[in-house]
Amino acid sequence: MVSALGVAVVGFGWMGRVHTQAYARVPHHFPQLPVRPELVTVVEDVPGRAEEAAERFGFATTARDWREVAADPRVHAVSITAPNFLHREIGVAMAEAGKHIWIEKPVGLTAADARAVADAVAKAGVQGTVGFNYRNAPAVAYARELIAAGEIGTVTHVRVRLFSDYAAHPEGALTWRYERERGGSGVLGDLASHGVDLARFLLGDITALTADTAIFVPERARPTGATAGHTRATGGEPGPVENEDYVNCLLRFASGARGVLEASRVAVGEQNNYGFEVHGTKGAVLWDFRRMGELGVSRGTAYQDQSVSTVFVGPGHGAYAAFQPGSANAMGYDDLKVIEAHHFLRSIAEGTPHGATLADAVHSATALDAMSRSAESGAWVSL
Repeated sequence: MVSALGVAVVGFGWMGRVHTQAYARVPHHFPQLPVRPELVTVVEDVPGRAEEAAERFGFATTARDWREVAADPRVHAVSITAPNFLHREIGVAMAEAGKHIWIEKPVGLTAADARAVADAVAKAGVQGTVGFNYRNAPAVAYARELIAAGEIGTVTHVRVRLFSDYAAHPEGALTWRYERERGGSGVLGDLASHGVDLARFLLGDITALTADTAIFVPERARPTGATAGHTRATGGEPGPVENEDYVNCLLRFASGARGVLEASRVAVGEQNNYGFEVHGTKGAVLWDFRRMGELGVSRGTAYQDQSVSTVFVGPGHGAYAAFQPGSANAMGYDDLKVIEAHHFLRSIAEGTPHGATLADAVHSATALDAMSRSAESGAWVSL
């Protein structure tokens, strides 16, 4: 028997829309789920945005204050897609109100914030899923299987990259993303958080790191009105960019492997150049998000001059079969969030965590805090 599950979305920028569309699509891709999301409330404080979302997507009601959701008995699960500085307050309050939460990374501004939300979820006995969506790519799931099975031997080193240009334009508005108090750690929380999660997902725990950071666009114009996404602004009062545009980091893993993580939000010429190369004593696995359905695989006994094959992922890899019937049919970013929605709803239905959890968010946030400390001191930091 399928039961309805009342859901709310708090914050309706781009990510709020992505979550909403995932709720709408998940029953079609995962019909075996015993729960069906029902869109109850959308919360947004920008005038008119919630009403537009309700009309377009079918939310039953709208609200300007997220506290209305915490007190609403119709709502059982909440997507938290508001700005970073609100994650802790909203996440803790929703968990204490008995709501399951699907919260976007980095879950606050610091590891303490992520830990507070994780503790609230654990204490309340509710489920918590975190938006580390890149681990949901079927090729990434397959890479993890190959590594765990020893197909590339003992892992020696990994390189994780997350290069984007969304903040490269000098006319990019000085929104909350660039303020330390509201945005937190800049590209660390926005992109490097994904990199840490991918590295841990593939190779296990990180034990130590050293990092260097930089701000390359030191000043931006303040927006004169409501913003969404990466809006441009001209003529507004200029203000300082307070958090990082770029980070590079050396990693040490509990396994003995080494790693390099590099992320930039101002990389001109790079549009979502995300990926990794994992090398082992007998081979390698290589993935590029822009070719999401392909995995480069090198394995065998040749060692020197060993070839790399391109594997087109198919129904046997990760959650691919829920979307396409045969190999090499393309999937997209939004599909990864549908998989994430499935993990969230399945966790609620079964009472057991699936997918990325608040514990993963705490690990990631701890590494980000360590990167900040290392960049200030120039020293290695143990986790």
